[in-house]
Amino acid sequence: MLFGIAAYVIWALFPFYFRAVDYVSAVEVVANRVVWSFLLLLIITTITRGWGSLTRLAGNRRELGLVALGSLFIAANWSAYVVSISTNQALQASLGYFISPLVIVAMGVLLLKERLRAGQWIAVSFAVVAVAVLTISYGALPWIALILSFSWATYGFIKKFVGWGAVESLTVETAVLSPIAITILIIMIVQGTAATVSNGASTLLLLMLAGPVTTIPLLLFTGSATRLPYSTLGILQYITPIGLFIVGVGFFHEAMSPTRWVGFALIWCALVVFTIDARRSSQPSELEDAQLLPEE
Repeated sequence: MLFGIAAYVIWALFPFYFRAVDYVSAVEVVANRVVWSFLLLLIITTITRGWGSLTRLAGNRRELGLVALGSLFIAANWSAYVVSISTNQALQASLGYFISPLVIVAMGVLLLKERLRAGQWIAVSFAVVAVAVLTISYGALPWIALILSFSWATYGFIKKFVGWGAVESLTVETAVLSPIAITILIIMIVQGTAATVSNGASTLLLLMLAGPVTTIPLLLFTGSATRLPYSTLGILQYITPIGLFIVGVGFFHEAMSPTRWVGFALIWCALVVFTIDARRSSQPSELEDAQLLPEE
């Protein structure tokens, strides 16, 4: 439980880190995040002696292709998130992660032909109305929130078909993205626009921190996911968007018009219905699982 809470709290505090490097272009920040995460994951793989399993997993062409495809969506997610913070739109990031569970449900219907329960239909309907209200409030579609939610949902959908652990997956994903990231950094260095090398040691150290900032909460999340019931983990996931909302309103003082309050309230109503429905539907299976456990 503590691992899960820590992971989601760290993700909620991400804006403070990215605000500290908001003078660096979003493209350069994401490139550094990829490179330093990859290097740190190589160290972790070496320390944990995971090269054997990683090599075996990488030999599966189908899953390797899926992980490579997933890397594109996680890169889109990272980029949209950095843009949201650097342009003072943490509330859109919050909205994006509030919407994500509902987008996942919608993808299950459209792509896996799953049937929605009544509660899920109500939750999705609330979400659709909320996006419409927020579109009126922003004067345009909340693109950052939609990119965040759809890229994260698609990334999760792809990972559904990959039987790899989080560390192995992220290692391969950053390995796929690293050549692109390194090329971007080299071009920026040659052009003289790379803050990584032109803004002194403090900027370089801040950008190097993108590695542990990315991997530490992931490792904490993995530690909780293997120990907690899925329904409990599902409730904990709301720590991050709630935290982002508090940061956006309370610390970054982003504007919340009455219309935006209505839009967020509709999303929260959708998530309450969604969570209650998910909890009720999971109780029978959890009871059956409990009956299968040996007596102590």
